[in-house]
Amino acid sequence: MAGLGVILAAMLAFANKKLYVYEDPRIGEVEELLPKSNCGACGQAGCRDFAEKVVGGATIPAQCTVSTPQQRQGIADLLGVAAGTVEKKVARLACGGGHHVAFLRARYEGLKTCRAAAVVSGGGKECIWGCLGLADCSRVCTFDAIAMDAHGLPVVDTDKCTACNDCVEVCPKGLFSLEPVSHRLWVACKNQADGDTAEAACEVACNGCGKCVMDSPPALMKLDNNLAMINYQLNVWATRDPIERCPTGAIVWFDKPNHAVRGAAARKILRNDPLPLRHQASPSAAKRH
Repeated sequence: MAGLGVILAAMLAFANKKLYVYEDPRIGEVEELLPKSNCGACGQAGCRDFAEKVVGGATIPAQCTVSTPQQRQGIADLLGVAAGTVEKKVARLACGGGHHVAFLRARYEGLKTCRAAAVVSGGGKECIWGCLGLADCSRVCTFDAIAMDAHGLPVVDTDKCTACNDCVEVCPKGLFSLEPVSHRLWVACKNQADGDTAEAACEVACNGCGKCVMDSPPALMKLDNNLAMINYQLNVWATRDPIERCPTGAIVWFDKPNHAVRGAAARKILRNDPLPLRHQASPSAAKRH
């Protein structure tokens, strides 16, 4: 038995020597300086992968948008490289239809999640593209960057948002996207119904009138299935002109990262109470829906 133990120990020592793969010790040191949230905001699978990439020179410390400036500089000092700069991205919501401006066709009763509601006739909202307001995005945000407002719409705190993509993935309506903060012109709607149908469902829906397209620089905006779209690739989008004649206020301008404004022609919404069901039904019928 002693001899067998010696042989096995020798085999293990030989295998360890032959199969050994060198790992730069700085990878572990960089990983210790990271927030260890494994959120994926940097584009990597987790903090360990990011540490390997930044040590190997495949990315820069600033790509970890979750880290504080001090943490990013600490990584840069450790590696003897520049921290670099990356434009901040934040989650933007393509919907302004809170329950004070958007009608319901049925009241959903069931598991209080957007994903559960979405599979039951779309969730009961008249606008089938609209936010259901059951806060899946707020619950999934580990950075406490999303809160629900008084009208049942998620509000993103851009100071806390790290562009981790969790809200994008969890929203069953696909209403969130990650946008550079420099994208100040924004279409706060995803409705693709015709104009009359859109406005009958939600008072702040894009009705496809085309005024924003006419008022924008050439080729900056277009209508696609009755919805206004912005071509950010043109690099001429830094103008608020397209919002001014928007009759519903679906096109907005972020004058500050956390504050969107509507144009002068947008209808003024003073109502705070929720709108009633568009088609009143018996309680039992509403519950079935």
